[in-house]
Amino acid sequence: MIALQITDVRGFMAGLLNSDCFDSFLLQEASIHTYNTFTIDGHQNRSYYTREELQDPILFPYEYSSWHQMRELVYQLIKGKKTPLFLKIILLLKPEDAYTLLEANHASGYAPNLKSFVVSIRFDQTGLRLTTGTSMLTFLPDKRCDDIWDEAFLDFLNTKKIDYDLLL
Repeated sequence: MIALQITDVRGFMAGLLNSDCFDSFLLQEASIHTYNTFTIDGHQNRSYYTREELQDPILFPYEYSSWHQMRELVYQLIKGKKTPLFLKIILLLKPEDAYTLLEANHASGYAPNLKSFVVSIRFDQTGLRLTTGTSMLTFLPDKRCDDIWDEAFLDFLNTKKIDYDLLL
């Protein structure tokens, strides 16, 4: 797990909300505090859909909604002249991307125990911070998955030219 302070908040938020920069993620949850407090549970509400729709793997490949599907809604809740009082967004790397990452690091044996690679985005009056995490289905004393995810996420930020300071 690593914690990062984003140094260019405006640039980061533009990449998050107005581009495909984070479209390889799923939305687990979001909390947005503006003129009201809005909470989004990223779980797809499957009871809303017909049996036929639910059986379509293109419509429902994941338990959570994709960030791509949800970012416009989040943008609409944030946009305006005033900065939100608070914002928390928890994103999960899509399962196939997580598996590819493990495979590329010769760690595919960890895949059955991996629930998700996580990034938590938190904005408040002190700034914008990101925290990485790894959610496992069972306890593993080995922290290799954490290390793989941390390194991959830093590479992701560097590739996207997102400036940050590593917090200790």
